[in-house]
Amino acid sequence: MKKALKWLVAIVLVIIVAGAGAGWYVYTGMQPVKKAEAPVKITIEPGTGTNKIAGELEDQGLIKNSYLFLAYLKWKSEGSRFQAGVYEMNPGVTYDEIIAKLNSGDVVKAEMIRFTIPEGFTVAQMAEKLVEQGFADKEVFLDLAKRAEGIEGGLIDDLPDREGVTYKLEGYLFPETYELKKGSTEAEIVQRMFDETNTRLNGIPDFREKLAERGLSLNELMTVASLVEREVVADSERGLVAGVIYNRLAQGMKLEIDATVQYLLGKPKERLLNSDLRSVDSPYNTYLYEGLPPGPIAAPSLKSVEAALAPEASDYLFYVTKKDGSGEHLFAKTYNEHLKNIEKSKAMAE
Repeated sequence: MKKALKWLVAIVLVIIVAGAGAGWYVYTGMQPVKKAEAPVKITIEPGTGTNKIAGELEDQGLIKNSYLFLAYLKWKSEGSRFQAGVYEMNPGVTYDEIIAKLNSGDVVKAEMIRFTIPEGFTVAQMAEKLVEQGFADKEVFLDLAKRAEGIEGGLIDDLPDREGVTYKLEGYLFPETYELKKGSTEAEIVQRMFDETNTRLNGIPDFREKLAERGLSLNELMTVASLVEREVVADSERGLVAGVIYNRLAQGMKLEIDATVQYLLGKPKERLLNSDLRSVDSPYNTYLYEGLPPGPIAAPSLKSVEAALAPEASDYLFYVTKKDGSGEHLFAKTYNEHLKNIEKSKAMAE
């Protein structure tokens, strides 16, 4: 009897010692690793499971034991809200600190590039600006703008696909200030700008319905908008100039818009000569060819798009810039009135 009691006591002691040892192993295994000043980066790809995350944390020296971390996650009902991204952690963080960081998506902020595309810029001007800032290769950017190869989005089927178009994406890269990740490719930059155009157009109430009511294709609308953008300085005149363009088209008159010739010349001239207006044989030259150019000649602002979509009704067929520095125009219904306005404009400069 005494011998059996001794064996029982011995067994109980072994269980207690083993339990204490196991408890100590778990306790020490769950303690933070030794602190270090240098942070460790860990990348979690979308769809990565907790097993792989725990293994990566152990491999990077952020936890001592991946199995204990997984058990802790199960006990705390955590791990389902971890977010993908690149994280930076210092060795010495606790389990709870790791979990909180992964749940909140407190990722390392990527270095960004920032650039502004002014309203009325051509794709050639955009390319030059991006090259100057070191964000793009000119030839690669222009080739993308010309062919739109690999560019996707809701507007892709609306792009001009006709002979004579210089750049397929001319007018479809929205003028705006952009922020993208450092190292973004030319294709990523172009795609972002193209997507912005789609977003802005769809932000106009009943945009497609209004376009259909005017009986215009998107390319025709954006072409008119680009003409307005390059011709108008004063916002109050955008709708009126758009109306003049539609009036001339309705009467079969040549548009005779200087901005289309400037587009062909590449670098704007302060003053166009008669020889300039008629010497460049191109469907973009509205002094030589009736109707709209094959496509837009610049990136229109949203105000110019809205003016082209809802022009101001008038009987005007002509306008001339006031030479008083205001950038405004004198409008006329007849050619004789237009000639008088030209003289008035000249007198303003004297």
